[in-house]
Amino acid sequence: MAFLPRAAVVAFMLAVVASLGSAHAQAAGNVGTAALQVALKAQGLYPGTVDGFAGPATAAAVRAVERRASLATDGIAGPLVRRALGPLGRHSLGSRVLRLGCVGWDVSALQFRLAWHGFPSGVFDGAFGGHVQAAVRAYQRFAGLPADGAAGPATLRSLSRHPIPRSPVRLSRPVRAQVGDGFGPRGARFHTGLDLPARYGTAVRAAGAGVVSFAGWVAGYGKLVVVQHPLGVSTLYAHLARFGSRRGERVVARRTLGRVGMTGHASGPHLHFEVRLRGAAVDPSTAIG
Repeated sequence: MAFLPRAAVVAFMLAVVASLGSAHAQAAGNVGTAALQVALKAQGLYPGTVDGFAGPATAAAVRAVERRASLATDGIAGPLVRRALGPLGRHSLGSRVLRLGCVGWDVSALQFRLAWHGFPSGVFDGAFGGHVQAAVRAYQRFAGLPADGAAGPATLRSLSRHPIPRSPVRLSRPVRAQVGDGFGPRGARFHTGLDLPARYGTAVRAAGAGVVSFAGWVAGYGKLVVVQHPLGVSTLYAHLARFGSRRGERVVARRTLGRVGMTGHASGPHLHFEVRLRGAAVDPSTAIG
């Protein structure tokens, strides 16, 4: 299997995301709305998912803030509502350099944008801790920026201008099953793959040709197989019951890699399937047929 030089991979990837990213970006929701939902959730007023879409639950939570603060109850999160939300309602994204110790609306917006670009930082909580710093550094390396772990103008501009990454290669479905949980926000976190519920022991097949780079146990993932493909793409197959492949093995598409299980953090038998592009988690549904 031939691998392209890094410069060629980067150029190809940028061309792909530029041509395909705009429609996918619409699925990401609005970062300001996501920041609002984080602040509302911290107040115990918003029980929904931090998804960036202002639905009835978001508006109801805003009205609850307005009633508490004796404001006109129009359900619109204007400056007075943001002030009433406390620290998580302050600081618009881009108004300051974000680094360790920062708390605010802008940190929540940054977390949301990082997650959709493939670098989630755990719970959306509006606090710039080590988890956010690690995500910022990972994104900076991905984007070819100095990896200082602080989100200044260059990093924020890059996140704003570059489309959400997508896989530059087509892949096949690793298990014949309907999608359970999809890629994207889930509660106050971000789900980085597809969950494919299937009968325990169902064959899990390689989504494309490549080399097995890992076959072992990872916390949360349980028994995990990782396959490296061309153009910086890798696929992850988690919660396996047992392995059917080993590290260093070259595999063709549809080769059995293991069997569906429920190892790691899994409430029932299913395959957790991820696609990554140079470390960035990308939506598998945009790559699989």
